[in-house]
Amino acid sequence: MRLILIALSCSLVAGCGEPGKGSGASATDSTQTPVVVNAASNIPLYRDTVSKKAVAEYRVKTDNPLNDWYFSVRLFETKKTFHYVIKLQFEEVSGTDTLKLPNFGTPPQPEIRKGPEQFSCIIGFLDKDKVFREYKKVYVVGDRLKITALKHYAVATYQEDKP
Repeated sequence: MRLILIALSCSLVAGCGEPGKGSGASATDSTQTPVVVNAASNIPLYRDTVSKKAVAEYRVKTDNPLNDWYFSVRLFETKKTFHYVIKLQFEEVSGTDTLKLPNFGTPPQPEIRKGPEQFSCIIGFLDKDKVFREYKKVYVVGDRLKITALKHYAVATYQEDKP
């Protein structure tokens, strides 16, 4: 009986030891914080070189028979990677606005597409799946040049806790 108690005590003590120590099995440390991988951090926040040429442009000649006037919208890069300057023109009316694209972890791809009216266009971007996302609409009402935000976008990173 004494031999059985000694063997049982030894096996109980050996079984209550720390997992992974001395047994060759690897165990995970539950005190480690989970690693968050953010694809957006792969794109630098600032450009090394800023292009002086427009990265996107939309241009339509107006109906004015006396002058060579246009409705035009052009996007220009800024030092910040996801920020652009919008230069607007309708006949002799001009203006500027800004465009800030979301960081999906891919280089920004702004685009300008024809709008529903004769003198209108939609400014947007291609998302990570190459789908065009509308952002702002530039249009003319009477002799006034207008710009309206159609949608708003944001990117968020979430951390998932695993039990």
